[in-house]
Amino acid sequence: MSQAVAGHPILDPVLAPTFPKAALPILRNAQLRKNVTHATDVIQAKRAKLVAEKTDWQELRSAAAEIRAHALENLGEYLEQFEARCTAAGGTVHWASDAAEARQIIVDLLREEKASEVIKIKTMTSAEIQLNPAIEAAGIHAYETDLAEIILQLGEDEPSHIVVPALHVNRSQVREIFARRMGIKDLSDDPQVLTGAARNYLRQKFLKVPTAISGANFLVAETGAVAVVESEGNGRMCLTLPRTMITLAGIDKVIPRFKDLEVMLQVLARSATGERMNPYTSLWTGVTPGDGPQRFHVVLLDNGRTSILAKPKERQTLRCIRCAACLNTCPVYRQTGGHAYGSVYAGPIGAILTPQLMHLEHAQTLPFASSLCAACYEVCPVKINIPEVLLELRAQVVDQERKQADRFLDLMYWGLRIANQIFVSAWRFRTAQWAGRIGLRFFTGKDGWIHWMPSLGARWTVSRDLRGLPSQTFRQWWAARAKEAK
Repeated sequence: MSQAVAGHPILDPVLAPTFPKAALPILRNAQLRKNVTHATDVIQAKRAKLVAEKTDWQELRSAAAEIRAHALENLGEYLEQFEARCTAAGGTVHWASDAAEARQIIVDLLREEKASEVIKIKTMTSAEIQLNPAIEAAGIHAYETDLAEIILQLGEDEPSHIVVPALHVNRSQVREIFARRMGIKDLSDDPQVLTGAARNYLRQKFLKVPTAISGANFLVAETGAVAVVESEGNGRMCLTLPRTMITLAGIDKVIPRFKDLEVMLQVLARSATGERMNPYTSLWTGVTPGDGPQRFHVVLLDNGRTSILAKPKERQTLRCIRCAACLNTCPVYRQTGGHAYGSVYAGPIGAILTPQLMHLEHAQTLPFASSLCAACYEVCPVKINIPEVLLELRAQVVDQERKQADRFLDLMYWGLRIANQIFVSAWRFRTAQWAGRIGLRFFTGKDGWIHWMPSLGARWTVSRDLRGLPSQTFRQWWAARAKEAK
């Protein structure tokens, strides 16, 4: 990550704490866990009902998986085809190898537009590259237009779910955020009232801000089209009213043909929001004079995706269509929510995607944030075998740590030699007890337990607590007892 952009410690894998450490305070937050459980239960029930009505659901899953697998196997060809068709239709395609390059391309485009403000459609890819901080650093204010993203932006919070980013926030908390940041007195927590407040807040931005940024659910190679699906209509406003549109999309979003959307949109809507079809499905190809944005740019982002593509077993990760069905069914996610994952991509898919995007330099604990129950595999609409990839990544993490393990074994050997010398002498043993009691006093909490230790001791306390040494040894207690008995 570029040093010019300060990432958020919650959702930046470089800065975020390990999963066990991040999950601990969340597990103690009863309200947050209640919010997450309620929301995922509602989504799962809706999804199950609509999936049950499709007699060919498994055939649809297989078709979707084959479309995505074929696109990835021929990714270079389809990306070039998309670029050619998009350019012929009046768009401009930019290629970004990593997050820093993508941020720079977009900031330069905004400067060319002399933009001081920009409106945004919800896009996880922009959060992946920490785009908003880069835009703000350039003196340009970004306005999120998705309802959940508005809640998070005004509440100075971070997303915890791929489809429902503010899933961890209940409506009374939303009312407090809107009342405080929008200056609305006596605001009700009725959902319609809150939605109306957000609509009024954004209306002038839609009408006046001439530049917009979007993500993409799919890129259609055959036509050079970009497809975005959403539920609120804010995306449609961003796609039609501004003068300039900038779309940021991962290179994995491409599908071969326009007719492939017939399959992909069916499985996406049911798996993501429990709907037969998304309320708003928008497609646009290049520039049409007098209709919609007159300047259109697509930034195609790699940022580690080609390295995933090169690995046959891990490649299936890139089939993901960001429906979040795996999050909703995951027993680990339902207890910890999304922030514990230290990435914009939470849940089972985040546990395999984030470590690979980071080349296993960070987020090594995420592949272990799973019970391997395979519920995620059962609900995935494109049949990503997440447990299989988790096991592969776990093996890679272990291989990566072998050198450290060898060093640890050396230290353990010398530690045992020293312990041997201590245990053969009573006075050495008593001296070690005395020294240990003094040393561990600095790490023992008021409850008498050791919750954290440095260096090698952290290997124990990272996942369990340790009882502190008692103030009196058994020998001391026995001697005192014998003395009192005389």
